[in-house]
Amino acid sequence: MALVTAPATPSSSAHDGAALRDPGIDLVRALCVVGVVLLHAIMVGVTVEDGAPVFENASVGTWWIVPVSWLLQVMPLFFVIAGFSGLLSYRRHRVRGGSDTAFVAARVHRLLRPALYAVGIVGAALTVLVLCGIPADFVVTAGFRYGQPLWFLAVFLACQALLPALARMHENAPLLSIGALSTLAVTVDILRALTGNDSLGFLNLAFVWIALQQLGFFLADGTIDALARRTRGILALSATAALFLACAFGIFSPDLIANINPPTTALLLVGLAHTSVLSLYRSRVIGFSRRPLVARLTAFITPRTMTMYLWHMPVLLTMAGLTAAFALQSGQSLPALSSVDWWMQRPLWLVTTLALTALAALLLARWESGVPAPSTSGAAVTGAVLLGVSGTLGLLILGTSPLTAAFAVGLYVLALRLAVRRSPARPEGYARPRALSASPTSSA
Repeated sequence: MALVTAPATPSSSAHDGAALRDPGIDLVRALCVVGVVLLHAIMVGVTVEDGAPVFENASVGTWWIVPVSWLLQVMPLFFVIAGFSGLLSYRRHRVRGGSDTAFVAARVHRLLRPALYAVGIVGAALTVLVLCGIPADFVVTAGFRYGQPLWFLAVFLACQALLPALARMHENAPLLSIGALSTLAVTVDILRALTGNDSLGFLNLAFVWIALQQLGFFLADGTIDALARRTRGILALSATAALFLACAFGIFSPDLIANINPPTTALLLVGLAHTSVLSLYRSRVIGFSRRPLVARLTAFITPRTMTMYLWHMPVLLTMAGLTAAFALQSGQSLPALSSVDWWMQRPLWLVTTLALTALAALLLARWESGVPAPSTSGAAVTGAVLLGVSGTLGLLILGTSPLTAAFAVGLYVLALRLAVRRSPARPEGYARPRALSASPTSSA
């Protein structure tokens, strides 16, 4: 089955553009988002000790996180899918006569508009907690837990901003480009192991995730699908076997979640295995994605991808806080983390998390979506990307507090203003869609 759909022409209608979407890829992206929400939900632990709530990572020091992480570590596949969708979207953008700068500016809006609202509201909520006299430790913990998943926003924004340049690298030297990125990622891991300096691993925030995005380019242009089924099966089994052996011999942590912070080349093996399997069964995935109920689920999540990612952690923190408050007011005890009673409550906890996250996305996505005429100034858009990344890194490094949230929101506002075209005329080849998507990986 061919992976590349014929590119849109300047005269293509909105309906034609919608037809260019890949339902199977959209479904897999939706499942990745659900997987991330479920993973974080199962890791949130809340207990009451000495009359005070205690929030902690329920997976720390447990055996069960290893099989769970092998099942729900979907972030490598998410970046592969982002590369797939991003490359095809970029090529259609070029066919319509759009510039690289306008493409990146549109990505800035699709990512930072949801972040602006999410960080702003969370900052306001933390301020209310402080004013209500909630203990400072509680507020700091809530801000820290909220900020942890935001690494994705900074890295994803950078990867999408570099996509036009990376696409040209792929067109000119596909094997050399992904080979160089993978080699750099392996080199970082080796240097980290030899020196014992874990901070070196953060260089792989670039090399690992960009390499996975680059792998998505091979999926988009049909290279992977052109391989014999036997070859793809061998790739999937080899990557899985290499990952298993590397974990068994202590090269990587068997907890695949631990391999994210900082990233290791274990994630490249995960991405290669998942991509090979996806390619092998893609026709079946597409067929399954067209079932009415599945199609409706995908249609709900696809335009709300970023909103769901940004809001699932506030939902979880609110649930944890209300659970602790109920326990304190009623005098009931909460089950010990990882106990039988705790596991018995997990299904309801997970279903409630998904339902409330979906509700938040339904209510908030309309506010957060929108792509005005993008700027055509390279300097302005570069500044917008740097401001967006800097604002997010500030939340990660300093922690999310009322002050840091306000600072990040200010940088996001400035970034969005820089990414807007100042001239009343719209850039050539740009057509504002009637329905605007908040998904960072949806086709423009």
